[in-house]
Amino acid sequence: MTRTSDSLDFVLWQAAAPGEPSWDSPWGKGRPGWHIECSAMSMKALGATVDIHGGGADLIFPHHECEIAQSESASGVSPFTRYWMHVAMVEYQGEKMSKSLGNLVIASKVLENFSADAFRLYLFSHHYRTAWEYIDAEIEEWEDVARELQEAAETLSAQYGEQLDTSVFEDTFFGALDNDLDTPAAIAELRRLSGEILASEDIDFTRAQRLLIRCSAILGLTLSN
Repeated sequence: MTRTSDSLDFVLWQAAAPGEPSWDSPWGKGRPGWHIECSAMSMKALGATVDIHGGGADLIFPHHECEIAQSESASGVSPFTRYWMHVAMVEYQGEKMSKSLGNLVIASKVLENFSADAFRLYLFSHHYRTAWEYIDAEIEEWEDVARELQEAAETLSAQYGEQLDTSVFEDTFFGALDNDLDTPAAIAELRRLSGEILASEDIDFTRAQRLLIRCSAILGLTLSN
């Protein structure tokens, strides 16, 4: 099965190699090809069509295109995936961050010095389709933003008078997320609302605080230390 009729054909069954896991098959000892593994797992767990399929942008070709070809050929159902979300590459210390290179930023290590909210804000400040470089020192400014959001959520509001208008904020926040998951724009709205809350005097902003907490939670923020 490793022999193909065209040099561009991809392997469905890889012949056994010394030191690699292998299984018996009608074609000899070997293992599934890289692409067929993902088709088999997703189709077994999720059926012939997947709603959302994610992965790095470097997997578009050949991995995901091969996955589409073999999955749709096997099931006769199209499309294999309704929505693709390919994440752009992240660099660290001048190179693409990857397990193979070992230049990884470990979340548990980051959380020894910074809050989870600051870490999430830093990651979400970049659109998932935009390549960027992780710089250790930059998370510090997002710690300040996390504290600002927390302060806005906890500040005591006047219990009377005019309510702080949140209609435009709510539409803009959810509009940003509906627009290809534009998290940088959504964060900008959180900051704008928190700024209005903190600048308000003699006005009831309890409704705005509830909205700030609800929208922050959508991004996984706890607004706590």
